This record gives sequence, C-alpha cells and structure tokens, in this order.
Amino acid sequence: MTNVTAVLEFRLLGFSSNPHCQILLFTVFLVIYILTILGNTIIISVVTLEPRLHSPMYKFLKNLSFLEVCYTTTIVPKMLANLLAKRKSISFSGCMAQLYYFISLGATECYLLAVMAYDRYLAVCEPLHYGVAMTAESYTRLAVGSWVTGVFTGILPCLMVSRLQFCSCNLIDHFFCDISPLLKLSCSDTTVTETVIFILSLLVLSSCFLLTLVSYLLIILSILKIPCASGKRITFSTCSSHLVVVTIYYGTMISMYVRPTYNLSSELNKAISVLYTVVTPLLNPLIYSLRNKAFKKALEKIVIRHHRLHSL
Repeated sequence: MTNVTAVLEFRLLGFSSNPHCQILLFTVFLVIYILTILGNTIIISVVTLEPRLHSPMYKFLKNLSFLEVCYTTTIVPKMLANLLAKRKSISFSGCMAQLYYFISLGATECYLLAVMAYDRYLAVCEPLHYGVAMTAESYTRLAVGSWVTGVFTGILPCLMVSRLQFCSCNLIDHFFCDISPLLKLSCSDTTVTETVIFILSLLVLSSCFLLTLVSYLLIILSILKIPCASGKRITFSTCSSHLVVVTIYYGTMISMYVRPTYNLSSELNKAISVLYTVVTPLLNPLIYSLRNKAFKKALEKIVIRHHRLHSL
C-alpha cells in the first residue's frame, strides 16, 4: 500500500551538488538577474519620463518590461538562495504560489508578445489606418486583456496540481516548482491533470505563436516591397531580431509543455527552463529597445538632462 502523507515542504535539488560549480552558477545567474532588472527598469523609466515614447508601441514595451521583472523575480531569487543554502527547501504553499505566478506570468507574456506583433503589423502594413485602429482605448483594452487573461490562465493548472497527492518523497529534481517534476513526484493518477494542462498549453502557446509568426511574416513581406534599400535593411533587421527572441521563447515553451507526456530528462528539462526563465528576460530589453533609435535618443536625452541638473 502506498505511503501517502501530507507534504508540508519540498526540497529543490537544483543544479550540480559540487560547491565550486554552485558558486560559479550563483555568480553567473546573479549577474544576469541584476542586468535583467536594470535593463527592464531603464525601459520602464525612459518610456514613463519621455513624452515622445507615450505611443502604444512603447507602452506595450513598458508592460513587457514590467512583466519580465515580475517573471524572473518569481524564479531567480529563490534559485540563487538555494545555490548557497545547505537545505534547499520550499514550503508546499510557497511552491504552489511560485507555480501559479510562473504559469500566469508566462501566459501573460505570450499574450503580450502576440499583441505587440499585431501592433507592429498595423504600424508597418496598415500605416494609414494605424491611428484609428490602435487608439488609446484599444491599447488599454489589449494590455489589460493580456494581464487579466494571464491571471485566469494560471488558476486551473495550479489548482489541479495542488490537489494531487504526494507520497513520502518530496525531492523535486529542478531549480523551481515546475509542472513536469511535480507530476513525476506525485503518487496520484496524473492522467487527467496532464491532459488538461496539455490542451491548455496547446491552445495558449500555439495560438499566440501562430498570431505572432503570421504578423511578423506579413511585416517581412511588406518590408520586401520597400523601394529604399537602407529603410528595408533597418526595418528588416529590427523585425528579424524580434522574431529570433520570440522563436526562442515560444520554441522552448512549446517543447516543454505542448507534449502529451512529460518525459524529458531532468537535466535537459533544467537547461531548457533556464532559456525562458533567465535568458529571455535579459534578451527582451536588449532586442526591443537598444536596437531602437527613438528609444536610444530618448535615453541619451534623459541622461544629458540628469547630468546638467547635477552639474548646476
């Protein structure tokens, strides 16, 4: 008979147990986390302070930056603490809370990326109708809709996982409370839970990715019709960079969650998870803003203004 006990806490095995390796990983992830917070905070501040950047495009970017700060903070601080701690534990309620925020924020990012791609499609392919289609009211509706839908998306998977039974073993072979290792750890029949999460992941990730991909493909086709070679090159460079980041994010997420069974090896699972929980939040501010001339000019203007005020 299976020994079923009420699990009060889990232990996260994380990465290598080698102390030297853990210190190296701690340093690398800490630097990435600091750069991620700094980069996204700069975007939020510049877009807020510069009136010329108060267009829907930059407001969506500010939403994405705020989301990335929340998203990476859900995972990385606990991971950093566990890299240095002897007892790498997390309470059951803390684990479920981390799982919920991870799913809801991840879903919100999917919706925002799709909305941002649609915004760029309107701006590039339908410039004469952009002002009518993307009004302040439209922006608010799309932004709020992305956040609200994301919040509700995370409820069902988290509720189903939290209702599973966990036996005496409480070792999670991961660096955070993810769906796959929790399902492997459960001693309940997880068939229904796996099926529901698979269908939900398929609907969210596939629909958002297809909308994003189609938007960028239409943008690229529109760019190819631009007669000016320099304008074509600049616009294509920006859009291709966006598409690379989007492909990395969706590609890793789809490979992880749009599968009928969760049978990836734990090490490969962790490696893929690092891409969308640690690397992508760092790449987004670099790709979406620092390659943007208007944003760089606004940043320079704010820095010069700040320097003059302090030199008086």
